[in-house]
Amino acid sequence: MIKLLILGPTGSMGKLISILALEDDEIEVVAACDISNVGDELGTLVGVKDPNKVIISDVNNLQNIIDDVKPDVAVDFTIAKAAEKNCLICVKNAIKCVIGTTALSKDFLEEFEKLVTENKAPAVISSNMATGVNIFFKMAGILAEYLADWDIEVIEAHHHRKADAPSGTAMTIGRAIAKAIGGDFDKLAKFGRDKGPNKREVGAKSEIGVHAIRAGDIVGDHVVLYAGPGERIELKHQAHSRNCFATGSITAIKFLAKASENKIYTTQEVLNL
Repeated sequence: MIKLLILGPTGSMGKLISILALEDDEIEVVAACDISNVGDELGTLVGVKDPNKVIISDVNNLQNIIDDVKPDVAVDFTIAKAAEKNCLICVKNAIKCVIGTTALSKDFLEEFEKLVTENKAPAVISSNMATGVNIFFKMAGILAEYLADWDIEVIEAHHHRKADAPSGTAMTIGRAIAKAIGGDFDKLAKFGRDKGPNKREVGAKSEIGVHAIRAGDIVGDHVVLYAGPGERIELKHQAHSRNCFATGSITAIKFLAKASENKIYTTQEVLNL
């Protein structure tokens, strides 16, 4: 059994992951930590039977909780500020981490990667753990290899509660495209366009446009537009629900339980893509 610690079980993703984990015969949820619903029973909160009757604990006591239950893997789909603090505590305790939180800082990622090696605690960090999206990443790069002289734009849409923009998934798509055409995404990326005269630099080797939409309860839409003279190709992925992300996180948890190389894996590696 994989002993799992869930960070942020009261969030939208945290609840879905909790349901799947509690129902999985290969996983034992040993702790759940948050800043809200502290003292509530996890199973009751998410509406699933929990034989261990795990009580949601205050995440500010994370080290004491780790000492008590000794989890094998931690999963975090919270916000960057919380993930950066709590996942560092986990990896310092040689706990393997699955992190789906986006907008993580460069400083955190560098420190975390070093600790993964030092503490022999491999991790999975991914902007999107859905199977279809990770195939989408691969296909976006393949198309870009053939269409580098065309204009390439990435358009993403999410619900109005999403804090970061553009999405981590859009950034990953942009980096996959830039890598495929031999460019530097940080130099090529053009985020939105200002009002008034602002002519596009022609071709993906000159500019990759990235645009964010925040509206309603959109789960997650991503489109890559490849536009050439007289024709265009659109590559599109739509998430109908967050279940695809939660299912992907469970796959990552099981992958890490057997992983032997002490490094940060991507979901594409988890899926052998």
